[in-house]
Amino acid sequence: MSDQTSSVGDPSLRDLLRERAFVMMWSARLLGNIATQVESIALGWHVYAVARLTGTIAQGAFAVGMLGLAQFLPMFALALLAGETADRADRRAIMIICLAVEFVSAAAFAALAHWQVDDLWPIYALAAVFGAARAFFAPASSALAPTLVPRALLPRAVAMNSVSWQLASVVGPAIGGILVAASSATAFGVAAAMFLLATAGLFTFASPPQLGAQGASRVTQIREGLHYLWTNKIVLGAISLDLFAVLLGGATALLPVFARDILQVGSEGFGILRAAPAVGGVTLAAILATYPIKRQAGVKMLLGVAGFGACTVVFALSRSLWLSAAALALLGAADMISVFVRQTLVQLATPNEMRGRVGAVSYLFIGASNELGEFESGVVGRLLGPVAATLFGGIAAIGVTGLWAVIFPDLRKADGLD
Repeated sequence: MSDQTSSVGDPSLRDLLRERAFVMMWSARLLGNIATQVESIALGWHVYAVARLTGTIAQGAFAVGMLGLAQFLPMFALALLAGETADRADRRAIMIICLAVEFVSAAAFAALAHWQVDDLWPIYALAAVFGAARAFFAPASSALAPTLVPRALLPRAVAMNSVSWQLASVVGPAIGGILVAASSATAFGVAAAMFLLATAGLFTFASPPQLGAQGASRVTQIREGLHYLWTNKIVLGAISLDLFAVLLGGATALLPVFARDILQVGSEGFGILRAAPAVGGVTLAAILATYPIKRQAGVKMLLGVAGFGACTVVFALSRSLWLSAAALALLGAADMISVFVRQTLVQLATPNEMRGRVGAVSYLFIGASNELGEFESGVVGRLLGPVAATLFGGIAAIGVTGLWAVIFPDLRKADGLD
């Protein structure tokens, strides 16, 4: 349905909500995203607590960073194959399988926490399985969404998908913080139940027709996707800018360290800090769903990434819970500008038969870079300390923004998102 044209001038958010299949998929993704956030909260807190039983603050930060690496490696290894699979196979079926794997992983985490297994290697192994499932889930879901709405509704659908993620990032950490205060096993168990419900939600609508290049070889399809990305400098610039911003400015990666040993606010404060970026993000995403960016998109994206870096610097220097939370909220709002522009550009400019491959590379650059950013923050945190590492990341993100404005002039000059 993505190539349909609305018969009315400018479709509204109400028109989008009439698309039942999209609403059902959006709801399932929302529940799955909340489960992912709850699991992320529990994992970060649990791994840091286990590492601190016998190690220093720096060693605990490194252990959290290794958790990010364990998830990133399978994402990196499987990204291109996952994208090609999303263009060849039933995207809804791929999402169902991935959510089922995530359910099993969360249940296994709950068992490890319940039996108080203090070895980190089984946690890292399960995190790798979870990362592999996310590698296939991301391109399938991003490629399926545009086929469920008319093309005229695509910018609003992109904003609503961002609302889903950001809303989950608000609700998930809040729920996760409460559950972790009870026990990590409880948090993992609730996440597992949410994954199961999200899986059931995907059975409520049928898969739309898919017209991918079914006869081409896997290698040929992967090469086509990479060639498209390399030749489209606006899309390449937008994706790579987000990559380096997230990789360098990963303040959230060290939140367990800040909450427990720097701000000393415990698991409840950790939940507040973890939710703060999404409070700002979901607020702006809701605004963008109603009033999408229509002009000077490239400049606004660059300003958003620069603001992301500046807020990271403020967070690194803060010693107040509420100042830190405010900085993270503004960080989330600034990041949402970049996310909205990038996702809209990629979805509008990419043919449906190539969306899986392009979405896989985009997710590898953006989504998986969160985990790689956690590893980078953990390593630098061990070398420089968590405060210096976060400060360095924020300053570097600002520098990258200026560099990309010069390297990718087409991105800086990008205007309309229609």
